[in-house]
Amino acid sequence: MPVARAVVFDFNGTLSHDEPLLCRLYQEIFAEHGRPLDETEYYRSLAGETDEAIIGGWLRVHGEQLARLVAERIDRYCLIADGSTVPEAAREALSYAAGRVPVAVVSAAYRREIEPVLEAAGIAPLLTAVVSVDDVTHGKPHPEAYALALARIGGGIPPAAVVAFEDTEAGVTSAKAAGLRCLAVRGTMPDHRLSHADEIVDGIDVPLVRRLVG
Repeated sequence: MPVARAVVFDFNGTLSHDEPLLCRLYQEIFAEHGRPLDETEYYRSLAGETDEAIIGGWLRVHGEQLARLVAERIDRYCLIADGSTVPEAAREALSYAAGRVPVAVVSAAYRREIEPVLEAAGIAPLLTAVVSVDDVTHGKPHPEAYALALARIGGGIPPAAVVAFEDTEAGVTSAKAAGLRCLAVRGTMPDHRLSHADEIVDGIDVPLVRRLVG
């Protein structure tokens, strides 16, 4: 794989190992509204989707009620997300990359839940750009978020010279549709759902990033 000129990380489940936390929050909210969700179903059919798709689809709500429940889910996340979901190996890998190339985060999450985690993990100052769902019209699997990240990184770096890390089918599709190379990280989905990635890896660490950026 050619040397990367920029590296982009998905947030939930990739940089931040918080899919179990998200699953628990959805389970709490859905149980309170009389439609329980089990973990197997979450990972099979909901993980990687937007809040609107997950909550709206599961509870069959829309409009103001949906917006209120999305805000509630984010509020609950912000109360307990303290940066500890970003593993030390991932912090070190991001720091290594940031010392050599521009580094960004591209996420389907909202900025108000992303930024406190990045700050608490001590990696926010290392990032050239953060693209959240607040910034786009079309979320993943649409390529808009990655196209916007490349524009914010600047420097005329071609998409094929950028590597993205993703953990879901929608994320891989988004990155590849934008022309980036994509490494899928195991943990959220089975390998067969990540098969369109250029490579599937067990985790993010310095040796892996060193192989990508030199």
